[in-house]
Amino acid sequence: MNDSIGQRQQICGCTDEQHFDTQLLYFTCSSLSSDDRRLYVISNRDGHPNVFVKDLETNEERQLTHNTKGILKSYVYFDGTLNEGLGKASVSLDSKRDVVYFIQDDCICKVGLDGNVVVLNHVPDNRMTAFTHVSDDGRLLCVPMTDSRCLDYDPETEGSGLDKRPVYNIDQRVQDEGLSSYLCIYDTATGALKYEKRVPLCWITHVQFNPADPEIIMYNHEWPFRDCGIRRMWLYNHRTDETIRVRTEGTDTLGDTKGYARKAADWVCHEMWSDDGNIIIYHGGYENGPAMVGRYDMRTRQYWEIALPEEYKSYGHFTMDHQQILCCDGYFKFSDDVAVVRENSTDNGPDPHKKDGAYISRVIPLWEEGVLRWVPLCKHESDWLGQDAHPHPIYNHNGNRIYFNSRSEQDIKVYYTDVKAEEV
Repeated sequence: MNDSIGQRQQICGCTDEQHFDTQLLYFTCSSLSSDDRRLYVISNRDGHPNVFVKDLETNEERQLTHNTKGILKSYVYFDGTLNEGLGKASVSLDSKRDVVYFIQDDCICKVGLDGNVVVLNHVPDNRMTAFTHVSDDGRLLCVPMTDSRCLDYDPETEGSGLDKRPVYNIDQRVQDEGLSSYLCIYDTATGALKYEKRVPLCWITHVQFNPADPEIIMYNHEWPFRDCGIRRMWLYNHRTDETIRVRTEGTDTLGDTKGYARKAADWVCHEMWSDDGNIIIYHGGYENGPAMVGRYDMRTRQYWEIALPEEYKSYGHFTMDHQQILCCDGYFKFSDDVAVVRENSTDNGPDPHKKDGAYISRVIPLWEEGVLRWVPLCKHESDWLGQDAHPHPIYNHNGNRIYFNSRSEQDIKVYYTDVKAEEV
């Protein structure tokens, strides 16, 4: 290991005398207000998950939600309670307006800095929800839903691993039983349902409005049991009522793919938009090949993909700053690193890489040259044991700091590391 890398700094979470978990919001939205002054987190410090906001200048913390019913059952939180509790996967932030959206029980809600919770609408019966997203202009909220049969099982007897995910293949059940997902779009001012788009034979868990055009929504097929390389990423154009596949099979990929073509049997994941709504970034791995990072240009319909070194086999997430510079919580390793060996039940998902990544890295992509420049900033020291302990790093809006989750002992806390001045 190189001793020149920096250190992580705790910014939110318990002290040595306390024990509770604190985590960032999911990385499809920011956890920071647009001026980087306020940090929004989910914490179970009172025994139930709730949303808190911390003023990073005064260190004042305020509780915004007052859930007393535990965790709502939804995607990722498979052993939550049906129709009761806070939807931890539902919390999303409008960072420009300091408004948090979330699902409590069957209520779709919003809350501002004044702590006034407003119920916008209700989740229909027999629907399972997942990660929500608010449009860049703050007018629309997308709540993805799936026929509840997709997660109709008893986690205590039919679940496995730390997260008690079903032992059956969820996507295959969706295909075999003809289940559907729904893009439900709500007016954030009135709560009215603007429209609902049914997507048959699909399990949607991630949604993101195009930052420049809220009529376009990116959505996913979660954990595809086949053809993940071309089934994962989709766009919905509300103007034309079209669903559009993002990644197709082909050999026309720019960058350095080490000779691998785009195939249906590849694995791709964690898509996200650039600020201008023209670029989609994703990552994954080639069939029987190395991990890779990809880029798709909406205007030219061109793909760039860069294969990672063969030894980069530790799963990680990629997100980016406003300048499209990436950061990552896995993959990178020094030549003398010894991988930590642990029993990690979340390794049993569809992705081909072990969850034993050790570093928070800034990753500078040179797409035309087919090169990734890795700058390790610190060790995140997370054990990756369960969804909430995934570091899920995000840049602040200024691009000079990266925040992430970590559990190296028994409690999940939020940390940050500064980006070196010469790398900003």
